[in-house]
Order: sequence, then C-alpha cells, then structure tokens
Amino acid sequence: MVLVPVTVTDHDGRTMVGLQAKDFSVFEGQTPQTIVSFGTEDVPVSVGLVLDTSGSMQRTLGVVKEGAQAFVKTSNPDDEYLLMTVSTQPSAISEFTNDPEGMRQDIALTQPGGLTALIDTVYMGLNQMRKARNPQRALVILSDGMDNHSRYSKGELLRVALEADVQIYTILIDGAGGGSSGAGALFRPSMIAKPGAQAAERQGPSLLEELAEKTGGLSFHARSEAQAQEAMLKASQALRNEYVIGYRPSDSGLTGTWRRIRVKSTVPKLNVHARSGYYAP
Repeated sequence: MVLVPVTVTDHDGRTMVGLQAKDFSVFEGQTPQTIVSFGTEDVPVSVGLVLDTSGSMQRTLGVVKEGAQAFVKTSNPDDEYLLMTVSTQPSAISEFTNDPEGMRQDIALTQPGGLTALIDTVYMGLNQMRKARNPQRALVILSDGMDNHSRYSKGELLRVALEADVQIYTILIDGAGGGSSGAGALFRPSMIAKPGAQAAERQGPSLLEELAEKTGGLSFHARSEAQAQEAMLKASQALRNEYVIGYRPSDSGLTGTWRRIRVKSTVPKLNVHARSGYYAP
C-alpha cells in the first residue's frame, strides 16, 4: 500500500475541505491507480521548525519569530515540536517536546548571527525527524533562501528529502518589508541568487519552493510580520486538513527504483499538493 498525504488549496492558498475519493485521480508514472483507501482525520503531527537566524536575517528575525510563534499557538495537545536554527553551523535547540510554551520561549531567545548553512540545517532536520513519534511529519522552514556555508549540495538534500517521507513547508521571508495585497500567498518565486562559487546551484526554481513541491508541502512568500503569521496559519491549517489517499501499485517493478506520483482533482480551479514520488521498497 502506498499512502499519499494530499493538500488541496484554492488560488489564495486556503485549504479546501469536504472532498471525497471520487474527486481525485492518482497516477504512478503514466498508469492510473485505483484508490483503495481515503481518509481525512486530524491526527497528531511531529513538526521540525527550522528558523534562519544567520546574519542575513538580522533585519527580519522578528518576522521569523512571530511567524513561528503563531504556528506553535495552533498546536494540538498530542503534537510535538523540534526547534533548529540556521547559522554557520546547524543547531538543534531542543529535542522533540509536547510543551508549546517551552517551545515559544526557545523561539523568543534565538539571536541572529553567523553565516548561512541552510542546506546543511535542513539535511540535519530531516535526519532528526527519524526520532519523531507521530507518523505524520513535517518540516517548517522560515528563511530568506540564501545559503553561503553548506557542505551538502542541493542535489544531496533533495535526495534525502524524497526518501524521508516528511512534508516540507517553506515561508520565504523577503527583507524588503512593506505591505502587499498578496499577503500569505502561495509563493512561486524566480531564482534567488546564491553568492560565490555556489551560485550555479541556485539556477532554476528556488530551493525552498522545490523542497515544498517535491515533498507535498506548501511554499509561501512573506514581506511583513502579518504575512508571515498568515502564512504559518495557512501551513497549520493544511497540516490539519490533509486527505490521505492509499493505492496498491498495479506494477510492482524493481526494488529501489523511483516511482513518480501524480495526484489530480476532478474539481476545477483547485491546486493539489502531494509528494512527487517514492523509492520502491
């Protein structure tokens, strides 16, 4: 059985509820699959919060903190959280905890400084998620998307992300500030240049958007504290209102091969977000 968490949103990034199995179609490669299970339960979630506290975020760290605080305030009693920060070296500020008040205090105490090892921190965060107690797992990343001090490459990170079965939600913080009518909108950014010798790695879609897209999460763009909080609330609502679609592959194929998944909705004008595939066991 292959289980695929699915989030459905409208054009404003609002989560759509009330759909049924008949409203979806699933393909593995080019082959349509028969949906054999379908659920919409609000189950406990294990969340790794990844906050970019590097020097490039000095002006916008307050926005990051407020967004993270807003997310934790939406927690359910059985949720658990892990806090990590992005700086010169990845740092796990806490182990998984069910104490939202303690998590909010840890968030409040973070300070900016250092270079930006974003890829290394997300890589470490995915490994930390193996310790999570809940089957539904997500990383939530707040960052400006820059990286100038990672040892791992974008390709190495994407490989681990695809294998981890962890949804990644990303909020890209724009340091320009100011308001916008697109507050908390789903983000489809153009390339964010990466400095120095690693600039070539940032050609094409942005790292944050690609991580979210391939793992079935959502990506948002925030230019203010209000937008960051709205984006985090939308991410929380998406986690709480997922559909879980199950199917048995009609072609067993070879162990270890990559299987591409596409999930579509028969309801018009809706966006479907699901992981892009899996490696056959």
